Amino acid sequence: MKYMITKKQYIEAPCRAASVPYWKAVHISVPDNMKILHDREFSPEILKQYSDEPYFRLKHCLQNVKPISVPNGHSLCEAAIPDIAEHINKCYEGICISVSELQSYVTRAVYSPELWIAVRNDDTGEIVATGIAEMDREIGEGVLEWIQVSRGSRRCGLGSYIVLELLWRMRNTAQFVTVSGQCSNPDKPEELYRKCGFSGNDVWHILRKLEE
Repeated sequence: MKYMITKKQYIEAPCRAASVPYWKAVHISVPDNMKILHDREFSPEILKQYSDEPYFRLKHCLQNVKPISVPNGHSLCEAAIPDIAEHINKCYEGICISVSELQSYVTRAVYSPELWIAVRNDDTGEIVATGIAEMDREIGEGVLEWIQVSRGSRRCGLGSYIVLELLWRMRNTAQFVTVSGQCSNPDKPEELYRKCGFSGNDVWHILRKLEE
């Protein structure tokens, strides 16, 4: 099954119109054993046949975006794709992105090299925060894809810095920016995004058919 959605419908309410960014929505196919439903269409009765993983989707209108400084003791740095893949995998349990998969991002029409960010600890030289955003110039949508901070470097402003720096870099090319994440994530990324100016209340349910 493919999404049936027009650009106009999406731009009017991106987080309600689709569970993923527009450029993905017009290309992906949903497997037969899966359903993707907005919260307004969801019913607890569905859980008799499907497992559920809810995802939030938020939007930023890029108003009042201001430049931001790197937190003290840290600096922006160059990072190769293997370095970023390694950092992503260190930051999450149960997630493993390969170098080849991350390399494929470079071939996408929405790829923007200036939207790949890495921050190092000045004392150790270690990469402690990374972020990747994409830019769909066809409809003016910026998308936050990967935002992560090493566990030992959290609670010092690095997550907010990565998000706000990416918003600043997209301010002249994007009309709006979207982001999504697991509602059940114990690190509570939704709180970070709301702190950085994202808003909305759209939730999407990724439903997978239970084995009989």
